[in-house]
Amino acid sequence: MSKVHKCRDLDIFVFVEDTDFQGIVYHANYLKYFERARSSCLKDLDISQSEEIAAGKVFIIKTINIEFVKPAKIEDILVVSSEIEYSSNARLFFHQQIKRKESDDIICSGKVEVCFYDQNKDKPVAFPKKLLKVFKNE
Repeated sequence: MSKVHKCRDLDIFVFVEDTDFQGIVYHANYLKYFERARSSCLKDLDISQSEEIAAGKVFIIKTINIEFVKPAKIEDILVVSSEIEYSSNARLFFHQQIKRKESDDIICSGKVEVCFYDQNKDKPVAFPKKLLKVFKNE
């Protein structure tokens, strides 16, 4: 069975800039919310994306699937939850969900396949040791 790491939840306040003219969150913004939660999780694990980028290594999205359940609206407070599922030393899956904090309604859920890529070698490589240690020690 794959190992899973639960990340800290991330609260998001929906600003007017996040919405369309009807006050509903524009669908592409959910991708941004998911990205913020993934980046926060890596930061919590002491993974510096800027250091990795400087070394020519980047986290890339291979696939992403989103299911929209209910719309989020202006001034909602959303909670983005994330779990990382270990697949291999160079591939992880983030299982993410966005809920409305007040009512616990599910807004959307997604599965994001993330790979680690060495731009200098032009090929996938193993994730940073700090990240792999999370799964090797659990």
